Amino acid sequence: MNSTNELCRVRPDLADPFTAALPGARAEVLGRLWGAFSREPLPGIGARRHAAGALTITLEHGGLLTGSSACAQRFARIPEGFAVAGRDGPLSEPAQLLTALGLNTPAARRLAAELDNSVANLALARAAHAAGPAPVGDSADAEQAVVDGHPQHPCCRTRTGLSVAEVLAYAPEHHPVVDLALLAVPADRWHGAGDWPQALRDGDTVLMPVHPWQRDHVLVHHPDLAVTGQTIPARPLLSLRTLAPLDVLTDCHIKTAMDVQVTNYRRTISPAEVADGPPLSDLVCAVTDKAGHGDSLRVLRELGGGSVRVSGAVSASLAAMIRENCARHLGPGEIAVPLTAVHATGATLTAGDPVRWLADFAELVLPPALTLLSMGIALEAHGQNTLVVLRDGRPVRVLYRDLDGVRIHPGRLDSHGFTLPPLAGNRAADDEWALRTKLFGALLSGVFSELVDVLSRARDTDPEALWQAVAAVGHRVYAQLPDTEDSAVFFGDTLPLKATIAMRLADSPGTAQWIPVPNPLARHR
Repeated sequence: MNSTNELCRVRPDLADPFTAALPGARAEVLGRLWGAFSREPLPGIGARRHAAGALTITLEHGGLLTGSSACAQRFARIPEGFAVAGRDGPLSEPAQLLTALGLNTPAARRLAAELDNSVANLALARAAHAAGPAPVGDSADAEQAVVDGHPQHPCCRTRTGLSVAEVLAYAPEHHPVVDLALLAVPADRWHGAGDWPQALRDGDTVLMPVHPWQRDHVLVHHPDLAVTGQTIPARPLLSLRTLAPLDVLTDCHIKTAMDVQVTNYRRTISPAEVADGPPLSDLVCAVTDKAGHGDSLRVLRELGGGSVRVSGAVSASLAAMIRENCARHLGPGEIAVPLTAVHATGATLTAGDPVRWLADFAELVLPPALTLLSMGIALEAHGQNTLVVLRDGRPVRVLYRDLDGVRIHPGRLDSHGFTLPPLAGNRAADDEWALRTKLFGALLSGVFSELVDVLSRARDTDPEALWQAVAAVGHRVYAQLPDTEDSAVFFGDTLPLKATIAMRLADSPGTAQWIPVPNPLARHR
């Protein structure tokens, strides 16, 4: 169904704001795609040339694409009328620009639909906030303050599988309360790990929270399983399928499985993720404490999880995990803010001199993150997984969540007296490149690049002064660590950046691909 038609039916009050927001949303996604064209190894692209503020791309099948070089930059402010000049005229639709590559593959057709979906959901999000940003009073408000989604991905608002009504009912930027169903799972069909809360048990029966979308679209195909009459009202957090309960388990967050694609991935929960969450929590917390950084960096532990056995196999679509709520690590007057929300809100949640603010944040996150890396643990510390605790707008602590993205170097770990616990996933390998890429691709190409962008723009601050503050902390940390060559990469000429569109066009679209981009820290080594 056409998005506008469905919106007129379910939320007619948003129809006009949605129509008004469409050109800007279309330009935003187009600009991000143009940025991917400028730097990623995409099929169909030949030479690239920058001149007089314009980027010209020569296509392998013939023809040229020309557009603004500035709009191809990461975090660029994209004007509403942005378009790319093609052989037959201006291209203003992201799917039109993709078509210019001349690809006729299932992956290209799938990506075109994802881009259209991203445009529609981005316009819907902006329409819902046409009157201005919602006030941020607590940590859940901060999670829901990210209107535009992923700050660099063209599929920033892709939610393949959700209708317009379901986006409005479940997406965090629309501020709903979601009633999680409770699935009664017999003991012989439960495959669990860690400690499952007693509040979610009924004798030998496990009560597993199920997202209502999953109940309506997936659980209906399992008539042998039934939900109880109980529900858990909860607020969706930044990741959509992770929610903060309102009346039970309020010291926990619940991660649910959803067979919905958000940006790059379908958001089910693999058996390996369920199995590895609790032991990884124990390991990362133990290494952090041994390194002496348990006060500045705290891990939101995966307490327990489980999946339903379907025809004898563990189901990734019928699974849930219980994680610590960030509120466990907050004092009076403190709020936990995902770092990407600092960017999304224009740094309005921060206070004080921006260079000092970024230096204070770097003092909190770099010593533990770089020390853990030297000991063999790379955190996927991007802007959704990494939260800064603010008190009166100042950073006082860092929280880290979602251990599924952690990568481990057993050799380094062993040299520091730690034994790798048995793990079901493939996150452990003696691969130095993969280890460094995991952390630096998330923390430097992601978090610090986002923070420098927003602080320089919103606070009129010299970006070089901000990067200098980060570099100073990095130098101080590495002066106290053994030489593992990590520092040479930290201050190297390039940083790894995820090639998001190359991934989506690949035969295996969920496999990460990386490209080198200039490293601002290289100027301060």
